[in-house]
Amino acid sequence: MKKILVWDWPVRLGHWLMVGGFCIAWLTGDSETFRLVHVAAGATVLGVATFRLPWGFIGTRYARFVDFVRGPTAVKDYLGSLLKLEPTPHVGHNPAGGWAIVLLLGLGILTGFAGWAIYNDIGGHTLEELHEGLAAAMLTVVFVHLAGVLSGSLLHGENLVRAMLTGRKQGSVESAIPSARPLAAVLLLAWVAAAGWFIAS
Repeated sequence: MKKILVWDWPVRLGHWLMVGGFCIAWLTGDSETFRLVHVAAGATVLGVATFRLPWGFIGTRYARFVDFVRGPTAVKDYLGSLLKLEPTPHVGHNPAGGWAIVLLLGLGILTGFAGWAIYNDIGGHTLEELHEGLAAAMLTVVFVHLAGVLSGSLLHGENLVRAMLTGRKQGSVESAIPSARPLAAVLLLAWVAAAGWFIAS
């Protein structure tokens, strides 16, 4: 077992863009002064989430949904091992974390499109309520995700936050991905910029 490359650049960059975008959007949600900042942050979340959908099918091994989206039994078994303080190790996302990713992407897309509609004066008060409810649901999933990252880091003895920065985790050499796909990260940035232009225009 050694440090191997697990997370490609689009996964890592997308993760931190989404973190920053969501935090800024949440903090500026009720401010008229920073309305454009809120819109830009929301566009970032929407851009990352919509990019991540196809990347979940064509990305590197551990970026693909087929690698980490599991059924209820797998989630239950993993949570059971977590409660026993003997969590089953996973090179990529564990089954519970995988569903948190799916929820965050789905909520990010729904919240972003609702925000775009509001920005364009579509939907009225009802859509504003929906937008706020979706954002609150997303915040709840974020807290659950953070709890999972903290508990997983402690029980696995591995800093999962640092892994999402460096792209490296403990694993066997044959489990490593061959490339971090830096050019795809450039494409991600261009896609996020395009999402910002689309929403602001």
